[in-house]
Amino acid sequence: MIGSEIAKRYAKALFEIAREDGTIERVYEELRQYAAMVKDSDDATRFFANPVFDRVDKKAVLHKIIAKTRASTIMANFLYVLGDKMRIGLLSQIEGWYRHFLDIELNRIQVSIKTAFPLSPELSRRIGDRFREITGKTVTMSMEEDPSLIGGIVVRVGDTLYDGSISARLNGIRELIREET
Repeated sequence: MIGSEIAKRYAKALFEIAREDGTIERVYEELRQYAAMVKDSDDATRFFANPVFDRVDKKAVLHKIIAKTRASTIMANFLYVLGDKMRIGLLSQIEGWYRHFLDIELNRIQVSIKTAFPLSPELSRRIGDRFREITGKTVTMSMEEDPSLIGGIVVRVGDTLYDGSISARLNGIRELIREET
């Protein structure tokens, strides 16, 4: 689904701690920021994953990062655990799982939409309303333009993909022609 079982366990543990503290959404925002920071920095990823560097050095760097970014106590402790276990590289997977648990808790569903051209605000609203009716959940939508689709729409709801793009239809026709020859 979203990532490894190890990342899922870490995300679940962090989520439970944040739930007890009443800060599940705030912790998610912090987690999202740290995951993006690590993902955007190949140097940080290599540094924390490299066994050549001493754990003390890694902990010192992590401490400086946490101090500069003013992490909450929950997030700081979580990052120290990940650092000690050499799991900082799992942050983006942990973030994905945490969002999954958060969505369940808040009765939300993520809907990703790809189109060749921008959708009008009215059409976006209607799509969101329709998925809200179908799922009975609050819909969080993300939009992306992808000119390679030529036309149509591709919608991902959780693990389900609805591909109504012209490029998918053309590929289907292309496969039919290949089978006939």
